[in-house]
Amino acid sequence: MMDLRQKTDLGQVFDEALTRYPDRQALIELAREKVNAQYSYREVYQWSLHLAKKLQAQGIEKGQRVAIIMSNQSKWIFSAIGSFFCGATLVPIDYKLTPEEQISLLQHAQVTYLITEYPLWKRLQKTQNSFFEGIKVIVTEAGENLDVNALAWEQPVDASFQRVQIKRSDVACIVYSSGTGGDPKGCMMTHGNYLSQAQVLGQMFPVTSSDLYFSFIPTNHAIDFMCGFVLPLLHGTRIIHQRTLRPEYFLYTIKEYGVSHMALVPMLLKTLKERVEEKLQKAPLWKRKWIASLTQLNRWATQKKPRYYISRRILAPIHKAFGGKLKMVFAGGAFVDAQSVQYFYDVGIPVLIGYGLTEAGTVVSVNRLEDFRADTVGTPIDGTKVKIANPDSSGIGEVWVSGPTVMKGYWNNEEQSSQVFYDDWLATGDLGILDDAHLILKGRKKNMIVTEGGKNVYPEDVESWFEQLSECEEFCVFSSGYLWNSQNPIDGQRMVIVTRPKKEYTSDQLKKQIQTQNLKMSQYKRIHQWMIWDNEFPRTASMKIKRAKLAQQIQERDRADICIDNL
Repeated sequence: MMDLRQKTDLGQVFDEALTRYPDRQALIELAREKVNAQYSYREVYQWSLHLAKKLQAQGIEKGQRVAIIMSNQSKWIFSAIGSFFCGATLVPIDYKLTPEEQISLLQHAQVTYLITEYPLWKRLQKTQNSFFEGIKVIVTEAGENLDVNALAWEQPVDASFQRVQIKRSDVACIVYSSGTGGDPKGCMMTHGNYLSQAQVLGQMFPVTSSDLYFSFIPTNHAIDFMCGFVLPLLHGTRIIHQRTLRPEYFLYTIKEYGVSHMALVPMLLKTLKERVEEKLQKAPLWKRKWIASLTQLNRWATQKKPRYYISRRILAPIHKAFGGKLKMVFAGGAFVDAQSVQYFYDVGIPVLIGYGLTEAGTVVSVNRLEDFRADTVGTPIDGTKVKIANPDSSGIGEVWVSGPTVMKGYWNNEEQSSQVFYDDWLATGDLGILDDAHLILKGRKKNMIVTEGGKNVYPEDVESWFEQLSECEEFCVFSSGYLWNSQNPIDGQRMVIVTRPKKEYTSDQLKKQIQTQNLKMSQYKRIHQWMIWDNEFPRTASMKIKRAKLAQQIQERDRADICIDNL
Protein backbone atom coordinates (compact mmCIF):
# COMPACT_ATOMS: atom_id res chain seq x y z
CA MET A 1 0.00 0.00 0.00
CA MET A 2 1.24 3.48 -0.86
CA ASP A 3 2.18 5.52 2.24
CA LEU A 4 0.25 8.76 1.77
CA ARG A 5 1.52 10.47 4.91
CA GLN A 6 4.58 11.84 3.11
CA LYS A 7 2.78 12.78 -0.10
CA THR A 8 1.89 16.38 -0.90
CA ASP A 9 -1.12 16.24 -3.22
CA LEU A 10 -3.62 14.13 -5.15
CA GLY A 11 -1.94 14.83 -8.48
CA GLN A 12 1.31 13.36 -7.17
CA VAL A 13 -0.28 10.14 -5.86
CA PHE A 14 -2.38 9.63 -9.01
CA ASP A 15 0.77 10.07 -11.11
CA GLU A 16 2.54 7.36 -9.11
CA ALA A 17 -0.41 4.95 -8.98
CA LEU A 18 -1.34 5.19 -12.66
CA THR A 19 2.24 4.55 -13.79
CA ARG A 20 2.77 1.75 -11.25
CA TYR A 21 0.08 -0.51 -12.78
CA PRO A 22 0.24 0.42 -16.50
CA ASP A 23 -1.20 -2.79 -17.95
CA ARG A 24 -3.94 -3.43 -15.41
CA GLN A 25 -7.54 -2.83 -16.36
CA ALA A 26 -8.72 0.34 -14.60
CA LEU A 27 -12.14 1.33 -15.93
CA ILE A 28 -15.15 -0.35 -17.54
CA GLU A 29 -17.91 1.90 -18.80
CA LEU A 30 -21.34 0.42 -19.57
CA ALA A 31 -24.34 1.83 -21.36
CA ARG A 32 -27.02 -0.59 -20.15
CA GLU A 33 -25.67 -4.02 -21.22
CA LYS A 34 -23.23 -2.67 -23.80
CA VAL A 35 -19.56 -2.02 -23.02
CA ASN A 36 -19.08 1.61 -23.97
CA ALA A 37 -15.35 1.78 -23.25
CA GLN A 38 -12.53 0.11 -21.32
CA TYR A 39 -9.27 1.65 -20.15
CA SER A 40 -6.02 0.40 -18.67
CA TYR A 41 -4.14 2.35 -16.01
CA ARG A 42 -1.76 3.54 -18.74
CA GLU A 43 -4.68 4.89 -20.77
CA VAL A 44 -6.19 6.61 -17.73
CA TYR A 45 -2.85 8.36 -17.22
CA GLN A 46 -2.59 9.34 -20.89
CA TRP A 47 -6.13 10.78 -21.07
CA SER A 48 -5.70 12.61 -17.77
CA LEU A 49 -2.46 14.14 -19.05
CA HIS A 50 -4.27 15.07 -22.28
CA LEU A 51 -6.79 17.10 -20.29
CA ALA A 52 -4.04 18.68 -18.17
CA LYS A 53 -2.21 19.80 -21.33
CA LYS A 54 -5.45 21.22 -22.75
CA LEU A 55 -6.02 23.25 -19.59
CA GLN A 56 -2.45 24.55 -19.52
CA ALA A 57 -2.68 25.45 -23.21
CA GLN A 58 -5.65 27.63 -22.27
CA GLY A 59 -3.60 29.39 -19.61
CA ILE A 60 -4.85 27.79 -16.40
CA GLU A 61 -3.09 28.88 -13.22
CA LYS A 62 -2.64 27.11 -9.91
CA GLY A 63 -5.69 27.48 -7.66
CA GLN A 64 -8.13 28.45 -10.41
CA ARG A 65 -11.47 26.66 -10.18
CA VAL A 66 -12.37 23.92 -12.66
CA ALA A 67 -15.96 22.68 -12.45
CA ILE A 68 -17.13 19.28 -13.67
CA ILE A 69 -20.80 18.69 -14.49
CA MET A 70 -21.02 15.16 -15.87
CA SER A 71 -22.72 11.84 -15.21
CA ASN A 72 -20.63 8.95 -13.88
CA GLN A 73 -18.18 8.02 -16.60
CA SER A 74 -14.51 7.66 -17.42
CA LYS A 75 -14.09 11.24 -18.63
CA TRP A 76 -15.24 12.53 -15.24
CA ILE A 77 -12.24 10.74 -13.75
CA PHE A 78 -9.83 11.87 -16.50
CA SER A 79 -10.98 15.46 -16.05
CA ALA A 80 -10.59 15.39 -12.27
CA ILE A 81 -7.10 13.89 -12.37
CA GLY A 82 -6.03 16.27 -15.15
CA SER A 83 -7.22 19.21 -13.06
CA PHE A 84 -5.22 17.96 -10.06
CA PHE A 85 -2.13 17.60 -12.28
CA CYS A 86 -2.44 21.34 -13.03
CA GLY A 87 -2.82 22.37 -9.40
CA ALA A 88 -6.36 23.56 -10.08
CA THR A 89 -9.14 23.50 -7.50
CA LEU A 90 -11.86 21.06 -8.57
CA VAL A 91 -15.53 22.01 -8.18
CA PRO A 92 -17.65 18.85 -8.67
CA ILE A 93 -21.30 19.75 -9.31
CA ASP A 94 -24.32 17.46 -9.40
CA TYR A 95 -25.43 16.94 -13.00
CA LYS A 96 -29.03 16.39 -11.86
CA LEU A 97 -29.47 19.93 -10.54
CA THR A 98 -31.43 22.38 -12.66
CA PRO A 99 -29.39 24.67 -14.95
CA GLU A 100 -30.26 27.61 -12.71
CA GLU A 101 -28.97 25.78 -9.63
CA GLN A 102 -25.79 24.76 -11.44
CA ILE A 103 -25.14 28.33 -12.62
CA SER A 104 -25.63 29.61 -9.06
CA LEU A 105 -22.88 27.27 -7.82
CA LEU A 106 -20.58 28.06 -10.76
CA GLN A 107 -20.88 31.75 -9.99
CA HIS A 108 -20.43 31.27 -6.25
CA ALA A 109 -17.23 29.26 -6.77
CA GLN A 110 -15.95 31.86 -9.27
CA VAL A 111 -15.23 29.10 -11.75
CA THR A 112 -12.81 29.82 -14.60
CA TYR A 113 -13.21 26.54 -16.50
CA LEU A 114 -16.20 24.24 -16.97
CA ILE A 115 -15.96 20.64 -18.20
CA THR A 116 -19.30 19.11 -19.15
CA GLU A 117 -20.96 16.75 -21.62
CA TYR A 118 -22.77 17.91 -24.73
CA PRO A 119 -26.44 17.40 -23.68
CA LEU A 120 -25.82 19.17 -20.36
CA TRP A 121 -24.00 22.03 -22.08
CA LYS A 122 -26.89 22.56 -24.51
CA ARG A 123 -29.24 22.74 -21.54
CA LEU A 124 -27.04 25.34 -19.85
CA GLN A 125 -26.79 27.37 -23.06
CA LYS A 126 -30.57 27.70 -23.24
CA THR A 127 -30.47 29.89 -20.13
CA GLN A 128 -28.55 32.49 -22.20
CA ASN A 129 -26.71 33.44 -19.03
CA SER A 130 -23.90 35.93 -19.63
CA PHE A 131 -21.74 34.14 -17.04
CA PHE A 132 -20.54 31.70 -19.71
CA GLU A 133 -19.03 34.54 -21.75
CA GLY A 134 -16.35 34.98 -19.09
CA ILE A 135 -15.23 31.36 -18.70
CA LYS A 136 -13.78 28.61 -20.89
CA VAL A 137 -15.95 25.57 -21.52
CA ILE A 138 -14.71 22.11 -22.54
CA VAL A 139 -17.40 19.75 -23.86
CA THR A 140 -17.28 15.97 -24.32
CA GLU A 141 -18.97 13.95 -27.08
CA ALA A 142 -20.04 16.98 -29.09
CA GLY A 143 -19.18 15.57 -32.52
CA GLU A 144 -17.14 17.27 -35.22
CA ASN A 145 -19.95 19.18 -36.94
CA LEU A 146 -21.82 20.48 -33.91
CA ASP A 147 -21.57 24.18 -33.11
CA VAL A 148 -21.16 24.15 -29.33
CA ASN A 149 -19.30 27.43 -28.79
CA ALA A 150 -16.80 25.55 -26.64
CA LEU A 151 -13.61 23.51 -26.81
CA ALA A 152 -13.92 19.83 -27.75
CA TRP A 153 -12.68 17.58 -24.93
CA GLU A 154 -11.43 14.89 -27.32
CA GLN A 155 -9.60 17.18 -29.77
CA PRO A 156 -5.83 16.49 -29.73
CA VAL A 157 -3.63 19.15 -28.18
CA ASP A 158 -0.04 19.83 -29.23
CA ALA A 159 1.47 21.16 -26.03
CA SER A 160 3.93 20.22 -23.34
CA PHE A 161 3.04 19.86 -19.68
CA GLN A 162 4.68 21.67 -16.78
CA ARG A 163 4.55 20.18 -13.28
CA VAL A 164 3.08 22.37 -10.56
CA GLN A 165 4.26 22.54 -6.94
CA ILE A 166 1.35 21.83 -4.59
CA LYS A 167 1.18 21.68 -0.78
CA ARG A 168 -1.00 19.50 1.44
CA SER A 169 -2.64 22.67 2.76
CA ASP A 170 -3.70 23.81 -0.73
CA VAL A 171 -7.39 23.50 -1.57
CA ALA A 172 -8.06 20.45 -3.76
CA CYS A 173 -11.85 20.77 -4.06
CA ILE A 174 -14.68 23.12 -3.27
CA VAL A 175 -17.54 20.76 -2.51
CA TYR A 176 -21.16 21.84 -2.24
CA SER A 177 -23.36 19.61 -0.13
CA SER A 178 -26.28 17.95 -1.89
CA GLY A 179 -28.64 20.01 0.26
CA THR A 180 -27.19 23.38 -0.76
CA GLY A 181 -30.00 25.84 -1.37
CA GLY A 182 -30.25 29.59 -1.85
CA ASP A 183 -27.23 30.34 0.36
CA PRO A 184 -24.50 28.06 -1.05
CA LYS A 185 -21.84 26.70 1.26
CA GLY A 186 -18.73 25.56 -0.56
CA CYS A 187 -16.53 23.38 1.65
CA MET A 188 -12.81 23.90 1.01
CA MET A 189 -11.26 20.44 1.17
CA THR A 190 -7.46 20.36 1.07
CA HIS A 191 -5.17 17.77 -0.48
CA GLY A 192 -4.20 16.86 3.09
CA ASN A 193 -7.84 16.22 3.98
CA TYR A 194 -8.20 13.65 1.20
CA LEU A 195 -4.79 12.03 1.66
CA SER A 196 -5.40 11.60 5.40
CA GLN A 197 -8.75 9.94 4.77
CA ALA A 198 -7.44 7.71 1.99
CA GLN A 199 -4.56 6.55 4.22
CA VAL A 200 -6.89 5.48 7.03
CA LEU A 201 -9.65 3.92 4.90
CA GLY A 202 -7.12 2.07 2.75
CA GLN A 203 -5.74 0.40 5.87
CA MET A 204 -9.16 -0.38 7.33
CA PHE A 205 -10.72 -1.78 4.17
CA PRO A 206 -7.95 -2.85 1.77
CA VAL A 207 -8.82 -3.58 -1.85
CA THR A 208 -6.79 -5.44 -4.48
CA SER A 209 -6.46 -5.73 -8.25
CA SER A 210 -8.94 -8.63 -8.26
CA ASP A 211 -11.68 -6.46 -6.75
CA LEU A 212 -14.24 -4.50 -8.76
CA TYR A 213 -15.85 -1.34 -7.41
CA PHE A 214 -19.24 -0.34 -8.83
CA SER A 215 -19.40 3.46 -9.00
CA PHE A 216 -23.15 4.06 -8.96
CA ILE A 217 -23.64 7.09 -6.72
CA PRO A 218 -22.66 10.30 -8.61
CA THR A 219 -18.91 10.86 -8.20
CA ASN A 220 -19.48 14.47 -7.16
CA HIS A 221 -20.91 12.99 -3.95
CA ALA A 222 -18.33 12.70 -1.14
CA ILE A 223 -18.69 8.96 -0.55
CA ASP A 224 -18.18 7.96 -4.19
CA PHE A 225 -15.43 10.54 -4.71
CA MET A 226 -13.36 8.73 -2.10
CA CYS A 227 -14.60 5.11 -2.30
CA GLY A 228 -15.36 4.96 -6.03
CA PHE A 229 -12.58 7.14 -7.42
CA VAL A 230 -9.61 7.93 -5.17
CA LEU A 231 -9.20 4.67 -3.22
CA PRO A 232 -9.63 2.16 -6.08
CA LEU A 233 -7.17 3.89 -8.39
CA LEU A 234 -4.55 4.34 -5.66
CA HIS A 235 -4.67 0.59 -4.98
CA GLY A 236 -4.77 -0.78 -8.53
CA THR A 237 -8.42 -1.78 -8.34
CA ARG A 238 -10.92 -1.81 -11.21
CA ILE A 239 -13.92 0.55 -11.39
CA ILE A 240 -17.11 -0.02 -13.36
CA HIS A 241 -19.53 2.75 -14.36
CA GLN A 242 -23.10 2.32 -15.56
CA ARG A 243 -24.40 5.28 -17.63
CA THR A 244 -28.04 4.51 -16.80
CA LEU A 245 -29.51 4.57 -13.29
CA ARG A 246 -32.40 2.20 -14.07
CA PRO A 247 -32.71 -0.49 -11.34
CA GLU A 248 -32.69 -3.47 -13.70
CA TYR A 249 -29.28 -2.45 -15.12
CA PHE A 250 -27.98 -1.74 -11.64
CA LEU A 251 -28.72 -5.35 -10.67
CA TYR A 252 -27.49 -6.64 -14.06
CA THR A 253 -24.11 -4.96 -13.55
CA ILE A 254 -23.63 -6.39 -10.05
CA LYS A 255 -24.41 -9.95 -11.15
CA GLU A 256 -22.88 -10.04 -14.63
CA TYR A 257 -19.54 -8.43 -13.75
CA GLY A 258 -19.05 -9.82 -10.25
CA VAL A 259 -18.94 -6.56 -8.33
CA SER A 260 -17.06 -6.87 -5.02
CA HIS A 261 -17.50 -3.39 -3.50
CA MET A 262 -19.96 -0.53 -3.86
CA ALA A 263 -21.46 2.37 -1.95
CA LEU A 264 -25.22 2.80 -1.72
CA VAL A 265 -27.62 5.27 -0.22
CA PRO A 266 -30.23 3.73 2.15
CA MET A 267 -33.02 3.93 -0.42
CA LEU A 268 -31.11 1.63 -2.81
CA LEU A 269 -30.16 -0.70 0.01
CA LYS A 270 -33.82 -1.08 0.89
CA THR A 271 -34.61 -1.80 -2.78
CA LEU A 272 -32.00 -4.58 -2.88
CA LYS A 273 -33.44 -6.18 0.25
CA GLU A 274 -36.97 -6.03 -1.19
CA ARG A 275 -35.79 -7.70 -4.43
CA VAL A 276 -34.28 -10.58 -2.47
CA GLU A 277 -37.40 -10.97 -0.34
CA GLU A 278 -39.67 -10.89 -3.41
CA LYS A 279 -37.75 -13.80 -4.93
CA LEU A 280 -37.85 -15.74 -1.69
CA GLN A 281 -41.62 -15.23 -1.37
CA LYS A 282 -42.07 -16.92 -4.75
CA ALA A 283 -40.12 -19.97 -3.59
CA PRO A 284 -41.86 -23.03 -2.09
CA LEU A 285 -42.42 -22.95 1.66
CA TRP A 286 -39.85 -25.70 2.30
CA LYS A 287 -37.19 -23.71 0.47
CA ARG A 288 -37.96 -20.53 2.41
CA LYS A 289 -37.65 -22.43 5.69
CA TRP A 290 -34.42 -24.01 4.47
CA ILE A 291 -32.88 -20.62 3.61
CA ALA A 292 -34.04 -19.18 6.95
CA SER A 293 -32.25 -22.04 8.74
CA LEU A 294 -29.11 -21.50 6.67
CA THR A 295 -29.21 -17.79 7.47
CA GLN A 296 -29.27 -18.64 11.19
CA LEU A 297 -26.31 -20.96 10.67
CA ASN A 298 -24.38 -18.29 8.78
CA ARG A 299 -25.17 -15.72 11.49
CA TRP A 300 -23.57 -18.03 14.04
CA ALA A 301 -20.53 -18.69 11.82
CA THR A 302 -19.89 -15.01 11.12
CA GLN A 303 -20.85 -13.39 14.43
CA LYS A 304 -17.27 -12.27 15.17
CA LYS A 305 -16.19 -11.40 11.64
CA PRO A 306 -17.29 -12.03 8.02
CA ARG A 307 -16.22 -15.31 6.46
CA TYR A 308 -16.97 -14.85 2.77
CA TYR A 309 -16.02 -18.38 1.73
CA ILE A 310 -18.36 -19.95 4.30
CA SER A 311 -21.24 -17.57 3.55
CA ARG A 312 -21.04 -18.18 -0.18
CA ARG A 313 -21.18 -21.93 0.38
CA ILE A 314 -24.00 -21.87 2.94
CA LEU A 315 -26.17 -19.29 1.16
CA ALA A 316 -25.16 -19.88 -2.44
CA PRO A 317 -28.57 -18.95 -3.99
CA ILE A 318 -28.54 -15.47 -2.45
CA HIS A 319 -24.89 -14.79 -3.28
CA LYS A 320 -25.34 -15.99 -6.87
CA ALA A 321 -28.13 -13.42 -7.28
CA PHE A 322 -25.48 -10.77 -6.61
CA GLY A 323 -22.76 -12.29 -8.77
CA GLY A 324 -21.13 -14.36 -6.04
CA LYS A 325 -18.29 -11.91 -5.33
CA LEU A 326 -19.92 -9.09 -3.37
CA LYS A 327 -17.80 -8.51 -0.24
CA MET A 328 -18.81 -5.16 1.10
CA VAL A 329 -21.37 -2.39 0.73
CA PHE A 330 -20.73 1.06 2.16
CA ALA A 331 -23.94 2.82 3.22
CA GLY A 332 -24.42 6.41 4.24
CA GLY A 333 -25.82 9.75 3.16
CA ALA A 334 -29.00 9.38 5.24
CA PHE A 335 -30.41 7.33 8.11
CA VAL A 336 -30.00 3.61 7.43
CA ASP A 337 -32.55 1.02 8.51
CA ALA A 338 -30.84 -1.23 11.09
CA GLN A 339 -32.98 -4.24 10.12
CA SER A 340 -31.82 -4.06 6.50
CA VAL A 341 -28.19 -3.78 7.59
CA GLN A 342 -28.45 -6.76 9.95
CA TYR A 343 -30.23 -8.78 7.26
CA PHE A 344 -27.37 -8.39 4.78
CA TYR A 345 -24.73 -9.07 7.42
CA ASP A 346 -26.52 -12.28 8.38
CA VAL A 347 -26.51 -13.54 4.78
CA GLY A 348 -22.79 -12.77 4.43
CA ILE A 349 -22.83 -9.39 2.67
CA PRO A 350 -21.60 -6.86 5.25
CA VAL A 351 -23.10 -3.40 4.96
CA LEU A 352 -20.83 -0.86 6.61
CA ILE A 353 -22.83 2.02 8.00
CA GLY A 354 -20.78 5.17 8.12
CA TYR A 355 -21.31 8.72 9.20
CA GLY A 356 -19.81 11.65 7.39
CA LEU A 357 -20.66 15.10 6.19
CA THR A 358 -19.33 17.29 3.41
CA GLU A 359 -17.49 19.50 5.90
CA ALA A 360 -15.55 16.56 7.38
CA GLY A 361 -14.74 14.38 4.39
CA THR A 362 -16.27 11.08 3.47
CA VAL A 363 -16.16 9.26 6.80
CA VAL A 364 -16.14 10.44 10.41
CA SER A 365 -17.12 7.09 11.90
CA VAL A 366 -17.82 3.65 10.47
CA ASN A 367 -18.71 0.16 11.65
CA ARG A 368 -15.82 -2.23 11.97
CA LEU A 369 -16.48 -5.74 10.71
CA GLU A 370 -15.09 -7.26 13.93
CA ASP A 371 -17.21 -5.09 16.23
CA PHE A 372 -20.35 -4.87 14.13
CA ARG A 373 -23.47 -3.13 15.42
CA ALA A 374 -26.32 -2.45 13.01
CA ASP A 375 -27.89 0.11 15.34
CA THR A 376 -25.00 2.60 15.21
CA VAL A 377 -22.84 4.44 12.67
CA GLY A 378 -19.75 2.90 14.20
CA THR A 379 -16.74 4.33 15.98
CA PRO A 380 -14.56 7.26 14.85
CA ILE A 381 -11.88 6.40 12.30
CA ASP A 382 -8.22 6.64 13.35
CA GLY A 383 -7.09 10.23 13.83
CA THR A 384 -10.63 11.62 14.06
CA LYS A 385 -12.17 12.67 17.37
CA VAL A 386 -15.89 12.89 18.13
CA LYS A 387 -17.55 14.41 21.17
CA ILE A 388 -21.11 15.23 22.18
CA ALA A 389 -21.46 18.93 22.98
CA ASN A 390 -23.96 20.18 25.55
CA PRO A 391 -25.67 16.82 26.15
CA ASP A 392 -29.12 16.73 27.71
CA SER A 393 -30.13 14.49 30.60
CA SER A 394 -30.24 11.44 28.29
CA GLY A 395 -26.79 12.12 26.85
CA ILE A 396 -28.01 13.45 23.49
CA GLY A 397 -26.25 16.54 22.18
CA GLU A 398 -24.67 18.02 19.07
CA VAL A 399 -21.98 15.92 17.38
CA TRP A 400 -18.66 17.78 17.19
CA VAL A 401 -15.77 16.51 15.07
CA SER A 402 -12.05 17.22 15.03
CA GLY A 403 -9.27 15.74 12.92
CA PRO A 404 -7.19 15.92 9.74
CA THR A 405 -10.16 15.38 7.40
CA VAL A 406 -12.15 18.44 8.56
CA MET A 407 -12.46 21.17 5.92
CA LYS A 408 -10.40 24.36 5.85
CA GLY A 409 -13.60 26.44 5.96
CA TYR A 410 -16.37 27.69 3.70
CA TRP A 411 -15.32 29.27 0.42
CA ASN A 412 -15.29 33.07 0.57
CA ASN A 413 -17.37 33.16 3.73
CA GLU A 414 -15.55 33.65 7.01
CA GLU A 415 -18.81 34.44 8.80
CA GLN A 416 -20.32 31.05 7.92
CA SER A 417 -17.06 29.36 8.92
CA SER A 418 -16.99 31.08 12.31
CA GLN A 419 -20.49 29.79 13.05
CA VAL A 420 -19.44 26.13 12.84
CA PHE A 421 -15.88 26.16 14.20
CA TYR A 422 -15.13 26.25 17.92
CA ASP A 423 -11.34 26.17 18.28
CA ASP A 424 -10.43 22.92 16.48
CA TRP A 425 -13.93 21.45 16.66
CA LEU A 426 -16.51 21.42 13.86
CA ALA A 427 -20.13 21.64 15.03
CA THR A 428 -21.97 19.31 12.63
CA GLY A 429 -25.60 20.26 13.30
CA ASP A 430 -26.33 16.56 13.87
CA LEU A 431 -27.61 15.25 17.19
CA GLY A 432 -26.35 12.01 18.65
CA ILE A 433 -25.18 10.02 21.63
CA LEU A 434 -22.07 7.93 22.29
CA ASP A 435 -22.60 4.37 23.52
CA ASP A 436 -19.36 2.54 24.34
CA ALA A 437 -17.55 4.70 21.73
CA HIS A 438 -20.22 3.87 19.11
CA LEU A 439 -22.03 6.90 17.69
CA ILE A 440 -25.82 6.73 17.46
CA LEU A 441 -27.44 9.51 15.45
CA LYS A 442 -30.80 10.98 16.44
CA GLY A 443 -31.47 13.62 13.82
CA ARG A 444 -30.70 17.13 12.68
CA LYS A 445 -30.58 19.82 15.34
CA LYS A 446 -32.72 22.13 13.21
CA ASN A 447 -35.46 19.46 12.90
CA MET A 448 -35.80 18.79 16.63
CA ILE A 449 -39.26 19.34 18.17
CA VAL A 450 -39.71 20.24 21.85
CA THR A 451 -43.01 19.07 23.33
CA GLU A 452 -45.07 20.94 25.91
CA GLY A 453 -43.70 18.56 28.53
CA GLY A 454 -40.12 19.46 27.60
CA LYS A 455 -39.41 16.23 25.70
CA ASN A 456 -37.22 16.33 22.59
CA VAL A 457 -38.56 14.54 19.51
CA TYR A 458 -36.39 13.88 16.46
CA PRO A 459 -38.36 13.28 13.22
CA GLU A 460 -35.58 11.07 11.80
CA ASP A 461 -35.71 8.91 14.93
CA VAL A 462 -39.50 8.59 14.64
CA GLU A 463 -39.16 7.65 10.95
CA SER A 464 -36.96 4.68 11.85
CA TRP A 465 -40.02 3.00 13.41
CA PHE A 466 -41.86 3.02 10.07
CA GLU A 467 -39.15 1.58 7.78
CA GLN A 468 -41.05 -1.67 7.28
CA LEU A 469 -44.30 -0.19 5.87
CA SER A 470 -44.96 -2.68 3.07
CA GLU A 471 -47.69 -0.55 1.45
CA CYS A 472 -45.54 2.58 1.20
CA GLU A 473 -42.94 3.74 -1.34
CA GLU A 474 -41.60 6.57 0.83
CA PHE A 475 -42.59 8.67 3.82
CA CYS A 476 -41.47 11.64 5.88
CA VAL A 477 -42.35 12.95 9.36
CA PHE A 478 -42.98 16.63 10.16
CA SER A 479 -44.41 18.67 12.98
CA SER A 480 -47.82 19.97 11.95
CA GLY A 481 -46.68 23.52 12.66
CA TYR A 482 -43.72 23.25 10.28
CA LEU A 483 -45.71 21.50 7.58
CA TRP A 484 -48.51 24.09 7.56
CA ASN A 485 -46.35 27.06 8.55
CA SER A 486 -48.56 27.50 11.63
CA GLN A 487 -47.70 29.66 14.65
CA ASN A 488 -50.09 27.68 16.87
CA PRO A 489 -47.95 26.07 19.65
CA ILE A 490 -50.15 22.97 19.65
CA ASP A 491 -49.50 22.41 15.92
CA GLY A 492 -45.78 22.66 16.63
CA GLN A 493 -46.01 19.57 18.85
CA ARG A 494 -48.32 17.40 16.70
CA MET A 495 -46.60 14.93 14.38
CA VAL A 496 -47.68 14.22 10.79
CA ILE A 497 -46.47 11.36 8.62
CA VAL A 498 -46.59 12.10 4.88
CA THR A 499 -46.75 8.88 2.83
CA ARG A 500 -46.51 8.05 -0.87
CA PRO A 501 -48.25 4.66 -1.10
CA LYS A 502 -47.44 1.96 -3.62
CA LYS A 503 -49.69 1.75 -6.68
CA GLU A 504 -51.60 -1.31 -5.50
CA TYR A 505 -51.91 -0.28 -1.88
CA THR A 506 -54.88 -0.77 0.44
CA SER A 507 -55.74 2.34 2.42
CA ASP A 508 -57.03 0.44 5.44
CA GLN A 509 -54.00 -1.83 5.49
CA LEU A 510 -51.52 1.06 5.32
CA LYS A 511 -53.33 2.93 8.09
CA LYS A 512 -53.33 -0.22 10.22
CA GLN A 513 -49.57 -0.65 9.71
CA ILE A 514 -48.96 2.97 10.76
CA GLN A 515 -51.16 2.58 13.84
CA THR A 516 -49.40 -0.65 14.84
CA GLN A 517 -45.95 0.95 14.66
CA ASN A 518 -47.25 4.09 16.36
CA LEU A 519 -48.22 2.15 19.48
CA LYS A 520 -44.68 0.81 19.81
CA MET A 521 -43.35 4.30 20.54
CA SER A 522 -43.54 6.39 23.68
CA GLN A 523 -46.66 8.55 23.89
CA TYR A 524 -44.83 11.84 23.29
CA LYS A 525 -43.29 10.55 20.02
CA ARG A 526 -46.48 9.27 18.40
CA ILE A 527 -47.89 10.38 15.06
CA HIS A 528 -51.18 12.29 15.22
CA GLN A 529 -52.06 12.59 11.52
CA TRP A 530 -51.47 10.63 8.34
CA MET A 531 -51.34 12.21 4.89
CA ILE A 532 -51.32 10.66 1.41
CA TRP A 533 -49.11 12.44 -1.15
CA ASP A 534 -49.18 11.20 -4.75
CA ASN A 535 -45.99 12.77 -6.13
CA GLU A 536 -42.44 11.51 -5.70
CA PHE A 537 -40.62 13.25 -2.87
CA PRO A 538 -37.90 15.73 -3.91
CA ARG A 539 -34.48 14.30 -3.10
CA THR A 540 -30.83 15.30 -3.15
CA ALA A 541 -28.11 13.52 -5.13
CA SER A 542 -27.50 11.30 -2.09
CA MET A 543 -31.25 10.50 -2.03
CA LYS A 544 -32.00 12.42 1.17
CA ILE A 545 -35.52 13.83 1.22
CA LYS A 546 -35.56 17.60 0.79
CA ARG A 547 -37.82 18.24 3.76
CA ALA A 548 -38.20 21.97 3.21
CA LYS A 549 -38.97 21.48 -0.49
CA LEU A 550 -41.55 18.76 0.22
CA ALA A 551 -43.24 20.95 2.84
CA GLN A 552 -43.31 23.83 0.35
CA GLN A 553 -44.95 21.63 -2.30
CA ILE A 554 -47.60 20.53 0.20
CA GLN A 555 -48.26 24.12 1.31
CA GLU A 556 -48.75 25.20 -2.30
CA ARG A 557 -51.57 22.70 -2.80
CA ASP A 558 -55.11 23.42 -1.63
CA ARG A 559 -55.45 21.67 1.72
CA ALA A 560 -58.94 20.48 0.77
CA ASP A 561 -57.40 18.44 -2.08
CA ILE A 562 -55.07 16.51 0.22
CA CYS A 563 -56.12 13.26 1.87
CA ILE A 564 -55.48 13.70 5.62
CA ASP A 565 -56.66 11.36 8.36
CA ASN A 566 -56.27 11.37 12.14
CA LEU A 567 -54.67 8.43 13.92
